Amino acid sequence: MIIKKFTAKTEKEAIENARRELGEGVVVMNVKPVKNKGLFAFLKSPSVEVTVALEEESERYTAAVSAINSVIASSQNKEEEPTKNTPVIEKQEKRDSDSDIREKRENNSAIEEKLDSLQSLLEQQLQKPEEEKEEQKEEQKEETETDKFMHLLHDTMLENEVDEKYAREIMDEIELINKPNIPFDYALANIYQKMILKFGKPSGIEPASNGIKLVFFIGPTGVGKTTTIAKIASKFRVDEKKKVALLTADTYRIAAAEQLRTYANILEVPFRVIYTVEEINKALEDFRDYDYILIDTAGHSHQNTTQKDNMRNIIHSVDDKVESEVHLVLSATTKYKDLISIADSYKEMADYKLIFTKLDETTTLGNLLNLRLYTGASLSYVTYGQNVPDDIEDFNPQKTVKRLLGGKN
Repeated sequence: MIIKKFTAKTEKEAIENARRELGEGVVVMNVKPVKNKGLFAFLKSPSVEVTVALEEESERYTAAVSAINSVIASSQNKEEEPTKNTPVIEKQEKRDSDSDIREKRENNSAIEEKLDSLQSLLEQQLQKPEEEKEEQKEEQKEETETDKFMHLLHDTMLENEVDEKYAREIMDEIELINKPNIPFDYALANIYQKMILKFGKPSGIEPASNGIKLVFFIGPTGVGKTTTIAKIASKFRVDEKKKVALLTADTYRIAAAEQLRTYANILEVPFRVIYTVEEINKALEDFRDYDYILIDTAGHSHQNTTQKDNMRNIIHSVDDKVESEVHLVLSATTKYKDLISIADSYKEMADYKLIFTKLDETTTLGNLLNLRLYTGASLSYVTYGQNVPDDIEDFNPQKTVKRLLGGKN
């Protein structure tokens, strides 16, 4: 008898592999799941092991042997019980020659010997599932506290809405550098450092190497763009004693322009509404001795092609004149799928850095890491309330990673 094991993703696939190799006559003897090994075995696809048996040509007499044994046993029972037919049987036995009797006994002995051998083989195969269960129990015992801890960190990232793709990449990278049975605090330090490196160095607004620094703020409606500009202007004007001018190209919402004008009056800095590229050039001339010019833009839908084209023209009209940069302002409460659409749309307009607002309105910060890895753009600032000039800070990767791994600030 041929006994062989086949492993595949499903039981059906394993049996099909067995039949292709051994033929259609295979018999399934045992099916068991295969436990994946390794630090991150829980991320790998499960598989199934199927044990099959195939009867060889020399073993196909088994059915006949069973029938013969049945007849022998029946005959023995009849000999023990006296019946009216006993004299007839005795006469028949006397007619058999001694050589015939000897031959039958030898045949029966050989058949019983082969049956005993087959029975032992089958008993061994039946014992294997129990032995394999014991092996599985031992494998389960081998799962270390570090394994469980890493599993917990992976689940924590998903709960914080880190995209599954990025969570898996991080865990795979950690598995390459972690050694078996390392202390879990060492494993935690590895993943902590790896995620900080993923965020990269924060990139806030720095002074121009020479002259004015022109900063555009773009983004969809309702993300708190105007309030964010006021907070940054206050930081430069009050804390750093810099000369700041505020402009707005948002000619669609009067309320937004008036709100920025109010902040400008409080900070005692110039304010101007611009409609054309020529007006931007005039502002550059008028404020040529200033440190920063911060420009608010229309918070239109990222799907509005006409408005995007107008904004692109304004942004690139100063490329050869002054140092400039663009910051895409996003809400941390926006769904990741929508953030991807927004990021793609504004990427067509200009290269940008990222500002995330409304961190106080969400319990999960996974989107900060998701957008950083999706766009490759640096993070500059985060805001967490409406208070001006407060509720804003430079992006802090250490603090953010701590939150993503289940810690508290």
